[in-house]
Amino acid sequence: MSRHHRKQTGPRKRGLFFITVTLLVIILAGVYIKLEVLPSTKHVTPDFDGLTKPIFVAGELQKVSAMGTKEGIKLPLSVIQAQVDSTIRYEESSKTIIMATKDKLIHFKTDQLTGKVNSKPFELHFAAEQVKGTLYLPLAPLQELYGLQLHENSETGIVTMYKAGDTIQHAKVVSFKKKTRTVPLRVGPSIHQPILADVEQGAPLQIWATVDGWYKVQLDNGYVGFMRQADVHLEEKITVESGPSEEEKQTAPIEGPINLIWEAVYNKNPDTSKIGPLPGVNVVSPTWFSLLDGKGNVQSKADSTYVQWAHSQNMQVWALFSNSFEPKLTTAALSTFESRFQMIQQVLSYARIYRVDGINIDFENIYTKDKENFTQFMRELSPMLREQGLIVSVDVTPKSNSEMWSAFLDRRALGEVVDYMMVMSYDEHWASSPTAGSVASLPWVENSIRRIIDEDNVPPSKLILGIPLYTRIWSETSEGGSTKVSSKTAGMKTIRELLDKLKLEPTFDASTGQHYVEYKEDGVKKRIWIEDEVSVKARVDLSKELNLAGTGSWTRSFAVPEIWDDLAP
Repeated sequence: MSRHHRKQTGPRKRGLFFITVTLLVIILAGVYIKLEVLPSTKHVTPDFDGLTKPIFVAGELQKVSAMGTKEGIKLPLSVIQAQVDSTIRYEESSKTIIMATKDKLIHFKTDQLTGKVNSKPFELHFAAEQVKGTLYLPLAPLQELYGLQLHENSETGIVTMYKAGDTIQHAKVVSFKKKTRTVPLRVGPSIHQPILADVEQGAPLQIWATVDGWYKVQLDNGYVGFMRQADVHLEEKITVESGPSEEEKQTAPIEGPINLIWEAVYNKNPDTSKIGPLPGVNVVSPTWFSLLDGKGNVQSKADSTYVQWAHSQNMQVWALFSNSFEPKLTTAALSTFESRFQMIQQVLSYARIYRVDGINIDFENIYTKDKENFTQFMRELSPMLREQGLIVSVDVTPKSNSEMWSAFLDRRALGEVVDYMMVMSYDEHWASSPTAGSVASLPWVENSIRRIIDEDNVPPSKLILGIPLYTRIWSETSEGGSTKVSSKTAGMKTIRELLDKLKLEPTFDASTGQHYVEYKEDGVKKRIWIEDEVSVKARVDLSKELNLAGTGSWTRSFAVPEIWDDLAP
């Protein structure tokens, strides 16, 4: 009986099975067609990651909201730093916001309606403010300095930010025969992605990217999504204009390569009537200004007579400002905007009084921790000097591992803000070096310059090659099986007199590109790598070969008269 029952029910089960499979195939096919063939009709509303007033830049949603509306819109500092200028600085201690470009320095405090552009008052209709740990900046100074433009949609609250120099591709939705047809703006570049909005024909668009037959577009209401290229008609491209800029003052340009000499002024200025002719020299840099204290006060040894003499010889004067090579004073003076600005204002005042043509910054012996503050000081100083028509230059050492003499220098960043960078390509073997050697061997000099060009992207046209007009007389003695080394510095005239007195005949050292001599004095071995017309000419030729801006020689008092012809570019 049970077998008979199985015979009666078997075909029925098989029929149900086939029906079930068929229905399942139909359902799966329907799901496949809906998901993979038919366009999605699902509509979604963007939540913008929960931001109340979203900001878009080039079609990308930023991480922090704007606040305010219309002229009172304020933008988060983090967004401006990320999208416009990473060097904008906020100093918490003084509540000061600092923005610097090539020709302008703007600074203002939070919760205040006044600031300064360079040294001139600047009125703000809306103050910067800090809300829940986020600093918001008013629009006016951003427009003034960077030419920033915003579009705010009153319905969605979306803020679209445009930067000066951006090129925007405008477009519109194409028109169809069926006038009621709309075009979907989708979340992603696929017909199966949900729809953000149904866009009417002829609606204006901005194109931000192209992805596999789709455009990433932005609607006038700020929504950003994707449309098929076939549904979009491209129109004109428009470039966002830069902000207003005052005509920049300029010192009379120097014709041809720069041939600068430093004038070391220790106690008093030289008697210009005794200097004599300096053929080929077109810039002098007297060491006149130095840091006095940690508050940013500056002391001066400047001399109007020297400036008048230099100008009468058709030479510009780029007065040198040093940090007195005092690291602790430098840390204090660089640490706040107030002390940095104090230095800037005093240097500018001296520059006006003495009618100099430029300022040469020579800050050395600085803690590495002050690297960012020194760079910031140069950013703030440069536009202030340029407004006064002054040339801005900075002295840097060749790259090395020395903390106090090299590591604090951000040569890449400095190269972006100054007119010229003097590479002090000497002291390869310094006064207390444990081994005797050249002050500046030619291969070492060339490598020093090339590293700054190649590694830090400083244009050769901004680089001035430093040339030593001095050398060192090395003394070597043997003590306990080891060699003890000491040295003393000597200028060209001293070395020439020494060679004549001892009737020494130098030989050419190809490895350094210099003449070399050694002799004994009272049993002590003396060694000199000589700086003369041969080494000077080699460096001038190297400057030309590398297309540098010129040369700078330390210092005039070390030179012999004949060397000026060799230095002439």
